[in-house]
Amino acid sequence: MRAHPIRCALFNLNFPMPLLVDSHEDLAWNILSFGRDYSRSALETRQMERGLPVVAWNGNTMLGWPEYQRGQVAVVFSTLFVSPQHKRLKPWETLFYRDFDEAHRLYRSQLDAYQRLVDEHPDKFRLIRSRPDLDGVLSHWQDPDVENGHPVGLVILMEAAEGIRSPDELDEWWSLGLRIIGPAWAGTRYCGGTHDPGPLTDDGRALLAAMADFNFTLDLSHMDEESALQALDLYPGPIIASHGNAAALLPDAPTNRHLTDEVIRGLIERDGVIGVVPYNKFLQVGWVQGNGRQAVTLERLAAHIDHICQMAGDARHVGIGTDFDGGFGLEAVPEGVDSIADLQKLAPLLASRGYSESDVAAILGENFLGHLRENLPSS
Repeated sequence: MRAHPIRCALFNLNFPMPLLVDSHEDLAWNILSFGRDYSRSALETRQMERGLPVVAWNGNTMLGWPEYQRGQVAVVFSTLFVSPQHKRLKPWETLFYRDFDEAHRLYRSQLDAYQRLVDEHPDKFRLIRSRPDLDGVLSHWQDPDVENGHPVGLVILMEAAEGIRSPDELDEWWSLGLRIIGPAWAGTRYCGGTHDPGPLTDDGRALLAAMADFNFTLDLSHMDEESALQALDLYPGPIIASHGNAAALLPDAPTNRHLTDEVIRGLIERDGVIGVVPYNKFLQVGWVQGNGRQAVTLERLAAHIDHICQMAGDARHVGIGTDFDGGFGLEAVPEGVDSIADLQKLAPLLASRGYSESDVAAILGENFLGHLRENLPSS
């Protein structure tokens, strides 16, 4: 499609704070790796973890239920993620798999962690498996008489699909509440991935064919460009990129992690949504933790949003996928962001670029909510 630049619009800097959807958080990985309790505030967790190795390993947390409330974070795409043994993030990492059976067991343990979270805190967290589940969460947020806060809806996303030992298991995973599958993190038996270029494999094609029978959402994040473009051509079901930034704004980045314009164009043409990532390393090539946060601001994130919107000619194909607590924390996010609640600061930045109130609401949450309304099962 031919993109048409977005025209400047009149905007009101005082428009109501929109609901926010975060399309990528590794909550279960943190719960099981570090014992983090996301029913607490981020501030309380930071105080409890002060001086502990987790801060050096994973940074100070950005997430907690009170911060979700302040930031109007109504829905979170909550991942199942473990790394293969040969790609462990750090030597201290305990959640890694040596074979596909172990991957299956560990992914199931993370799904159990989400079930415990909602069972122990039903007023704070709910699983979203269907449109009625989504409607229930959103209606709570829209009730002006609620005084004690709102439940955060959790949509389960599997990052890298090695926990699916065979396509025959998709029925089981669907029944358990999995709704989004990303075949890659690093390269997997399904496709090329980050730092492991390559196409879809025969196993990957078989997985996509089976996913379509259930209408799983396909997440292109971490897929190598070659395999992502093949998936865009082959997969008939819904497609997103839960967390990825525009490669065109990151020239000479030494990674295939970012989304090329060709992949972004394919996602737009397939009515997909892209969650941009407020991680300094994905906003400024060469950024190194420890050099301070002053050089990276939310304006850089707004630039990635604007790049996608200008390609699309509208504001319907971009959202926010923070990846907060996914191997980085407070020390590695833009200046002025102390927790997820501060992502609402994007609203005036986008308004100053000419985005309307409805555009800002779409970017912060409505685009991903529309995807869920369109693609979650009716019951």
